[in-house]
Amino acid sequence: MNKIILSAFACSMAVFINAQTLTNIKGSSYAFSEVVRHDATPVLSQGYTATCWSFSALSFFESEMMRKGIENPPILSQMYVARKAYEGKAEKFIRMDGKINFAQGGAFHDIPWVFNRYGIVPNEVYNGLNYGLDRHNHRELYTVLNGYMQGVLKFVDEKGNKPLSPAWSEGFAGILDAYLGVDPKEFTYNGEQYTPKSYAEKTGLNMEDYVSLTSFTHFDNYQTCQLAIQDNWAWGTSYNVALEDLQSAAEYALKNGYTVAWGADVSEKGFNFRKGLAIVPEDESTIDVKGKDNNNFSDAGADKSSNAFYTPVKELSITPELRQAQYDNKTTTDDHGMHITGIYKDQNNTTYFLVKNSWGTANYPEGYLYVSENYFKLKTINIYLHNNALPEDLKKKLNL
Repeated sequence: MNKIILSAFACSMAVFINAQTLTNIKGSSYAFSEVVRHDATPVLSQGYTATCWSFSALSFFESEMMRKGIENPPILSQMYVARKAYEGKAEKFIRMDGKINFAQGGAFHDIPWVFNRYGIVPNEVYNGLNYGLDRHNHRELYTVLNGYMQGVLKFVDEKGNKPLSPAWSEGFAGILDAYLGVDPKEFTYNGEQYTPKSYAEKTGLNMEDYVSLTSFTHFDNYQTCQLAIQDNWAWGTSYNVALEDLQSAAEYALKNGYTVAWGADVSEKGFNFRKGLAIVPEDESTIDVKGKDNNNFSDAGADKSSNAFYTPVKELSITPELRQAQYDNKTTTDDHGMHITGIYKDQNNTTYFLVKNSWGTANYPEGYLYVSENYFKLKTINIYLHNNALPEDLKKKLNL
């Protein structure tokens, strides 16, 4: 088994590794056996922000750097990406006269959008905590940014003032400077001088090597499509594939040395971060839910209790029709981005993905959870992976 570089995590899991099987929480009869598992950087917390897309995608790219032979890659700056994405969102918001989402959320496509235009920096250089806290919290920042953008939009719409002054973008950047820190143009890291662009080259990552896959019946199979989700502000495209290809692509990638970024719906009864498990029980009425998820989906959310989280139960059989119906009726929503790093089997030979989250390490698998193949099939919005990680037959279907 590949060793996770976070030694504290490895130590905490040693008792289960020695026992040859893992479980999701103390007292559970789930018994997970490893099929494959890949290196990942330490589990972090996105705090009270809706920047899961940045945390998960950068975790994915950090694992890509490991795969390319960089043993101890730096944590890349989630807030540098968030900052530059905010700038892009603001510009498009004004160009679209406010008829586009301006929010904290984003998508995996945002990383190449930032990387190719501006570059990237290590988290040590830009941690985005210029507002005096030691944990990310964007409630005030977003309120100020949104108020500013609404004011600029109102000035143009209601007063008819044209042309719009270029100063508005400088003011917007000033707010980001105050909260996240001054935009780094040059920096020194490990004794070497860089710009964000030159550091991006240092990572060895080529953003053209990565693709997004999704699976919905209202798109043509094996063609590009644009996911109609609010956070796809950059209008990134995905390849639409058959549901069995979506599942097999993720498994094939993991079995061949790659990890996978995963966008999914987590506002479901069967998604239980506290219990380290995501399942689709055939009878969801057995799950008792108390409380509710926060608006940013940045913590464990509602408390969910059921024997299903302690003993394997029969799950729904997932079809493309069921998946599409839940997407169409808004039961399936675009909530959260995570990072798939492994495959496990339970005692009934059911496949589970090992998923690294960005909600800290307070749960039992210390920041990870096991996601059943049925949950993956039903609730995946999209996956993001290296194009060489795709099965050859799928690459042919996509003309890659």
